[in-house]
Amino acid sequence: MRVAIFDFDGTLYKKETFNSLMDHLKEHSEYQTEYKQFYRRILPPYLGHKLKIYPTHRMRAYSMQLYMNALDRLSLKELNDFFGSLAKKMRSDFNPPVIKRLEKHFQEGTYTMLVSGAYTHLLTQFKKEFPFNEIIGTDIPILKGEVNKTEKIEHIQGAMKNIKINESLKNKSVDWQNSFAYADSISDLSVLERVGHPVAVNPDTALRKIAVERNWEIIEVKK
Repeated sequence: MRVAIFDFDGTLYKKETFNSLMDHLKEHSEYQTEYKQFYRRILPPYLGHKLKIYPTHRMRAYSMQLYMNALDRLSLKELNDFFGSLAKKMRSDFNPPVIKRLEKHFQEGTYTMLVSGAYTHLLTQFKKEFPFNEIIGTDIPILKGEVNKTEKIEHIQGAMKNIKINESLKNKSVDWQNSFAYADSISDLSVLERVGHPVAVNPDTALRKIAVERNWEIIEVKK
């Protein structure tokens, strides 16, 4: 079995999901009051991150946890409505060349996976229009049908992506040499390295350097 693994932010989706999440919370008629509290709490670690005294991976995980806190006690329907309205705003900002690759892999019988740190509830909003066999994202804890902010999330990033991929495919025989992975960031290097056909999409500086040195395919998309 061959697989094709796709990152979301900067790869399938042109922008950064968290920026879209912040704007959506700020502009939402029902939940915008939560934005001010969220912003006050995120500011100190964000400044620490900019000053390079707060690690990027910790900043991302903390931000995702804090954002989920703003959605505390939402029912599953309210949560899906919230992410559904955000998904509609995001639909015009996907990368056509990457979508074509996804469709081609799926048509050829390749097992397609979307593996991202974005919330699973958001990623599944795109399941109807994008042919993914499986979606792996950051799950939002649910208790008795409502968002439960007291439970710590498991943010899917860096090495955790490979752990989740391994868990998902543990009972399958994968032809890694003839498999594909698409990503834009050096943080996804370990995912790219495990396949025979790594593809860098609008890569950041560090990933571009490696892609050029190793003669990996690079897809450039206008943002």
